[in-house]
Amino acid sequence: MNKFALRALSAACLLFLSSSVLVSAQEKESFKKKGNTLTFITQDANFSPAVKARLIETFFKVYPELKKQFNPNAAKEVTFVIDTAYKGVAATSGTIVSFSPVWFKKHPEDVDVVTHEVMHIVQAYGENAGPWYITEGIADYVRYVYGVDNAGAKWTLPNYKEGQKYENGYRVTARFFAWMEKHGYAGIVKKIDKNMRDHTYTDDTWKTLTTKTLNELWSSYIADPTL
Repeated sequence: MNKFALRALSAACLLFLSSSVLVSAQEKESFKKKGNTLTFITQDANFSPAVKARLIETFFKVYPELKKQFNPNAAKEVTFVIDTAYKGVAATSGTIVSFSPVWFKKHPEDVDVVTHEVMHIVQAYGENAGPWYITEGIADYVRYVYGVDNAGAKWTLPNYKEGQKYENGYRVTARFFAWMEKHGYAGIVKKIDKNMRDHTYTDDTWKTLTTKTLNELWSSYIADPTL
């Protein structure tokens, strides 16, 4: 074998070995249940099998229910990625949810990150549907109502504190939504969610649905924020 052939063979072997390492470092499995398919990709070989099992279990418990309650036409195929390059907690893009393995190493009980993130898939608002704080507030409200183990994660909605605004998003807005649901505006979250998905949301939507502006509703809330 001449030196050129030897170099070509060495290069081919190196490419093969690199590909083998990549395949072994990224495990991919698919699970199907209740008409929904979850593809689970693990980039971290040390990711806890117990946590993985709980994330899958949580998906199949909450996702079909969220579709039933909010958007029966939501995607049937979802992908979870345990992403070693992701530095946050979790993020959703389209039908792909990226999770930080570092987060779950520190917080293995926080499985309802799944509940929040898959609600974004159910929301399917697209671009320019409405304010970001409504999107995130609804997702955290859904975690509050439909979460499977918020207690285990020590996750709760915060008590109202002076200076908070409904635009704060996430749990602050979620608590406001929970308050409205219990104080004369049952079903408001589903109605706002539909307006967002239909791209019919405007600042006047609140007054149309409740006879009060959003600022008036917030004023009522902070006057007596008891849930």
